Parts: sequence; structure tokens; C-alpha cells
Amino acid sequence: MRARWTFGLLAVTAVRSAEASPLGTYGFSSRETALGGAVTADTTSASAVFYNPAGLALARRLELSIGYLRVNQRLLINGKDNHVDPVRGLNFGVVAPGVVARTPFAFGLGVHLPDERISRVRTLRQEIPRWELYDNRAQILFIAATLAVRPVPWLALGGGVAFLSSTRGEFGISGTANLKEPYDSQLRHRVDADLTTVRIPLLGIRIEPDERLSLGWTYRGESKLDLQLDADINGEVDPGIGNLRVPVRYGLSSKSFDAFHPRQVALGSSVRLSPSLRANVDFVWTQWSAYQSATSRSIAHLEVDLQGLPLAIPPDPKPTVVRDPGFQDRVTPRLGVEGVAVRKASFELSFRSGYVYEHSPVPPQTGPTNFVDSDRHTIAAGLGLLLRPGFSFFQGEVAIDLHGALMILPERTTRKSNPADFVGDYRQQGRQTNLGATLGTRF
Repeated sequence: MRARWTFGLLAVTAVRSAEASPLGTYGFSSRETALGGAVTADTTSASAVFYNPAGLALARRLELSIGYLRVNQRLLINGKDNHVDPVRGLNFGVVAPGVVARTPFAFGLGVHLPDERISRVRTLRQEIPRWELYDNRAQILFIAATLAVRPVPWLALGGGVAFLSSTRGEFGISGTANLKEPYDSQLRHRVDADLTTVRIPLLGIRIEPDERLSLGWTYRGESKLDLQLDADINGEVDPGIGNLRVPVRYGLSSKSFDAFHPRQVALGSSVRLSPSLRANVDFVWTQWSAYQSATSRSIAHLEVDLQGLPLAIPPDPKPTVVRDPGFQDRVTPRLGVEGVAVRKASFELSFRSGYVYEHSPVPPQTGPTNFVDSDRHTIAAGLGLLLRPGFSFFQGEVAIDLHGALMILPERTTRKSNPADFVGDYRQQGRQTNLGATLGTRF
């Protein structure tokens, strides 16, 4: 019986998975990542599903793409690596353009698939220091489907829905546990789980007043997973003393919010400085003030009929008091530059670079919570090779894109207001490296 109680307790207190899809943190597709994500007004590929669905309406050919990224993380507290898991995953994209009543339109599909696990469950107390915005952000499946139209040559509109799944479950154990002969225990268990889809709205507008200038606006709704698990143990314990049976009932309820991605609005512009050079600027507002702590809210209750036995039952643990994280909204500037180094009839070689500054939304952790974070500077670069083989059986294009990015989190010192705080003052800093490639074909 004790083993079953322990299993039940671990199963409930472990209700926490990834913080969110990694696309907003590390990028979707190599070209866009190399440009620092400053593509709200400058993307027509499958990545537009995530960055601005309106851009799909400018696609001229059917496109299929597959990409891979890996992010290594070295995030330190007091000079020691916290061993935050690397981010690895596959990105898939499809763009299918067409024309209806002389109006161009396009359908887009984007998928991020972690290559290690579809989801992960793990939790930490809010008092334990952890990198709240980066720990395990990749461990969740992300799917988005969008549709775009171009009613007039200078205007494109797009919208769609992204999907996540929330989990609700319960399990119960009943029967008799034999303490003297555990293998003689007669126990029954019941498990019930339910997956509920969470839908995230995606909207976008793209305006092109002339061929040299493009403007974009996007809205992405808030998303979070509601994870709830209830456990009930109702049975008897056989202590091996005659025919004595001790009725026991234990109930545990845990609820948490997970995979949070804040509401976001982006404004962007793309300017063609010359036939071979383009510069992009984005400003992204993110509503981090709506962030809810992923710490489990747990309630436990134990009832035991001691029947005169000289034992004392401990009181129920106090319900978890989850403190408001107090995160702050932020505006993030993103810059990107793309140039064509070589342009031939059969191929085209491009270079890209980008820069992003992200001010930390996490306030100073002077109290009992320890949500570790720091500002982040991202320097990105990449190459793009567009091939036009001109085969008789294939008149399309093949795009090979590579990206690399270095993300630096400068040192930040946390000083506690209470000198008796059990964690005490600490320093945090880190570095992340992002490498990846995308292969696409248009025909």
C-alpha cells in the first residue's frame, strides 16, 4: 500500500510539462531564424503560418519544407551549469496556393515535432531556482493551420488556428494491502484520462504600398494548458495482527497551468534598399503580465480509522499557496538584413543576419520565489542557396537554408530582502547556441 501511495503522490506532483512551443523562443525555419525573426512583413514560405499568415497569399507555387534545429544551453547559477535540456526538433511546412474568382489564396500548415519526447512532466517548487522561460520549452507538439487571401494587389489577409492539448485525469486504488505479506495484497486500480484541445487564434495583415516597401501586423492569442489530476485511495490495511483491518482513505487533487505562451502583437516593415539588399525591422509586444505560475496547486487529505491502535496520524499538509509571479509586459525590437551575393539563372546565393534584444519580463526575485532569468541578446546569421536545376521532369526550385545563432544572457544578481532566505543571494548568466537547416522545394 505504501508503494502505491508513493506512486500516486509522485504522479500528481509531477504535473508540469514544457513551458511552451519553442518557435517563439528559437525560431521556425532557418531563413527566418537567421533574420532574427524580423519577418512580419517579409515571409511567404511555410514559416508564414507562424510569423504572419497573410504572407501565404503571396506564394506562387506549392511548397513543401522540412527543417531541424538544435539549441544547446549553458545556463548558470553561481557559476554552476543547471543542465537545462537541449532543444531539438523537426519543423514541417506546407503551402498550397490557388486562385478563386481571380482572387489569390493559399492554405498553410506548420508543425513542430520534438525529436525526443512529445511531452514531458516535471515540477519544481516555486522556491527552487530554475530558468523559468527556457527549461524544457521544446517538449510539446505544436500544429497550426492557416488560410490567406489577397483581395487586392497591395493587401493580404490571413488567419488560422494553432492547436495544443490539455490533460485532465484521475486514478484510484482500492482493496486490501497486506503489510506482512505484500504480495498477498488484493488491490485494484482505475485510471481515466482526457485530452482537451486548446485553440490559439492567429491573425495577420500584410500591406505593400509599392514594390520596395512591405508592412505587416500580426496577432497571436494566449495559450496555456490546464493540467488537472485527481487521485483517490480507498481500502484497508492488513497489519498482520489477527483479523484486524484498518480502513484508509487518501485523496489528492492537483491543478496547474502549463505550456504558457503570452498574447502577442507584432508590427513589422521590410524595405528593399536595392535589388539585392533588404532590411527588416519588427517590434513585438508580449503580454508577459498574464503569466501564471506552473507550480501545482495541491490539496491532500488522509483519513485512517485507527481502531484503538497506539498510532498518531499527521495532519493534512497545508494547501499550496502559489504566489503571483508578477511578470511584466515587454516590447522586443528585431532587426534583419538579407542580401543576394550571387545571382545566376540556375542558382542564387544569399546571406542573412539578425539581432534581437529581449528585456527580461521577470521582476527582481527578492522574495521567496526564484524564477531565474536575464536579458537576452541574440546574434544570428545564415546562408541560403536557391537552386533552379531546370530538369525536364522538375521545373521547380530547391531551397537549402542554414542558420546559426548565439544568445547571450548577461550576468544578473539576485539579492534577497530576507537575510534568512534558505536560498540566499545568487548570480545568473548563460549562453545558448542555435544551429539548424531547412530544405524546401517549390513546384
